[in-house]
Amino acid sequence: MTHPFLDLAPLSAAHFASIEDRVARLLSTEQDVVITQGEALLPLEGAIRGTAGPGTTALNVITGPYGQTFGDWLRDCGATVIDIAVTFHTAVTAAQVRAAFAEHPSIDFVSLVHAEAATGNTNPVAEIGEVVREHGALFYLDAVASIGAEPVLPDAWGVDLCVIGAQKAMGGPAGVSAVSVSERAWARMAANPGAPRRSYLSLLDWKERWVDGGRKALLHAPAQLEMLALEACVERIEGEGLDAVMDRHASAAAATRAGAVALGGGLEPFVHRAGDAAPVATTLRVPAGADATVLVARALAADPVLPLAAGGGALAKEMIRVNHYGPDATRDVVHSCLAAVGAALAESGHAVDLEGARRAVTEAWGGRG
Repeated sequence: MTHPFLDLAPLSAAHFASIEDRVARLLSTEQDVVITQGEALLPLEGAIRGTAGPGTTALNVITGPYGQTFGDWLRDCGATVIDIAVTFHTAVTAAQVRAAFAEHPSIDFVSLVHAEAATGNTNPVAEIGEVVREHGALFYLDAVASIGAEPVLPDAWGVDLCVIGAQKAMGGPAGVSAVSVSERAWARMAANPGAPRRSYLSLLDWKERWVDGGRKALLHAPAQLEMLALEACVERIEGEGLDAVMDRHASAAAATRAGAVALGGGLEPFVHRAGDAAPVATTLRVPAGADATVLVARALAADPVLPLAAGGGALAKEMIRVNHYGPDATRDVVHSCLAAVGAALAESGHAVDLEGARRAVTEAWGGRG
């Protein structure tokens, strides 16, 4: 018997290229866009290993766990790494980046995560990009969590390597990702003797065998399911309108934050300033004496499909994440998440105002139109 997910015709080079073009339009970029056949860690690592080496002095901004990973890769490549680490309840500032350049004028590479879903913060990329351009450094950006939830504009912001993934605000699978690459970044890779070549991590292979060849022959058989899913994600965003999708995520974040404050019980936003909070996910600090892992388990026992998670690593006991992205960026999901967390808090003996939280969510969402 036939099966729509198994009996797929091979994806043509022309179809692959057309999906790349739609992703480029989503990013409003004239740069080359390469779709990579794997989770976003593939192009994230490939871009660093392609452009960094023993002669690189990298400024690595750490506002969550991915920034830490990028620093590890950069050091493994032989780069000299200067870290800016900020507390996870805030965002980095352009002034901090400018100060780092003043102290270390040899910096020629900057790595930054736009939005950290794991910690719930987002960074001011446009302002940071201005500083990076002033100093001529290569700018590498992880926009995996932010694409679809807030503006991502590599050309306008001077981003040389912008990596996105489908699994967050785009509402798609984790098995496909993409990177936009500037001419400066391609030149840096070509001049880097340590850049991966003839490797699954190699972006240069795509440049030389795909982009420079007029996108006529693919390097390998593409993953049809993931490619078709990525195409469907972009079609859905185009149909709703990118501005509307981003507004829906912003509304979900504002409503979750307002509802959590109104809920009480000692629950409070983990990211202190609303302006530093990512629209893709809201992180909440649980009250003293409570265990976020236990609270989330109780909430999910009542409704296993809610997009709730405890924080990772050292934050597991103190942080709850409400992952309101993609199809979960809705008022009903926000209501359900806060109701479940509130019930778990009440079961643990904390006084909560479930109706007050519901009103706050409704008002915050309505206030955004």
